[in-house]
Amino acid sequence: MAGISIASKTNTLQGISTRPALIGRAWASHIAGSLFAVLFPSDCRICGAPLIKISRLPVCCECVEHMHRIAGHVCARCGERLFSPYAIDDPEGEPRCGLCRRIEPAFSRAVAYGSYESGLRELIHLLKYGGVRPAASVLGRMLGEAITTLEPLFPAEGVVVVPVPLHRTKFRQRGFNQAELIARAALKLSPSRERLHLCTGAFERKRETPSQIGLTSHQRRENLRGAFAVTQTEAVKGREVLVVDDVYTTGATVSECAKVLRRAGATKVWVATVARTLKVSAQHVEIKTGNDNDNDIEMDEHSEAEQVALAKAVGI
Repeated sequence: MAGISIASKTNTLQGISTRPALIGRAWASHIAGSLFAVLFPSDCRICGAPLIKISRLPVCCECVEHMHRIAGHVCARCGERLFSPYAIDDPEGEPRCGLCRRIEPAFSRAVAYGSYESGLRELIHLLKYGGVRPAASVLGRMLGEAITTLEPLFPAEGVVVVPVPLHRTKFRQRGFNQAELIARAALKLSPSRERLHLCTGAFERKRETPSQIGLTSHQRRENLRGAFAVTQTEAVKGREVLVVDDVYTTGATVSECAKVLRRAGATKVWVATVARTLKVSAQHVEIKTGNDNDNDIEMDEHSEAEQVALAKAVGI
């Protein structure tokens, strides 16, 4: 009993002795944050609120916390939002949108973390157009969560992770490929990273493609034809491949990537993105700053007939 009493008292004394140190560190952190706010005043690049914490990312915690995952029912193939009760209650147990029911996608499944709107869209823009590279860590965490939903479907040996490449001209202008930065951050944070094999040199964009805004189905097909190529066939042949990107819009780019990879011998192609446009949030056309030709241009919501025509054009 005496031994237990002494040990208990010792633990209590240790707790008391460490408490001032903890309080001291908390105060030091608070003071450092206050000095940072005074000496380097800055506002959140999304909501405009003053930043009071030391961070390499000029976005407040509240804005990041409001970037939620896609809620509700989505297509089991392309990830589009579903509204029809007939699609949701599919007798085969795999709810699909009208487009994926009519035309089989070139990829096995596409998933995304959130809807391409509001704060999440602004955060992606900060990385791509503002060069704020610390944003890649937050976006990588989101991409990693999206990939987690696919992991039960991956083979035991894992998958080859291929970021959608930029053309060398665009890469020189920007200085980095945002899809690769986000992919590296996602793999670093993933508990299953040993099954995700990043491969950045096996796939390339051979030519720079003009913006697809206003193009007809035939023009879209011609615009993407021959844009991508596999440069290391042995890296993807006989393997399952995960294509990753920042945004999924119409699906034209990832579908073309999937077709090229499958021709090179990939057994299956999966798609994971940080964000995607959903029917409820794709009501307008928005031309991005900087005359960007990436695949994140928001399009008018197509009618079902137009969507089918577009899918045939890009080879979904």
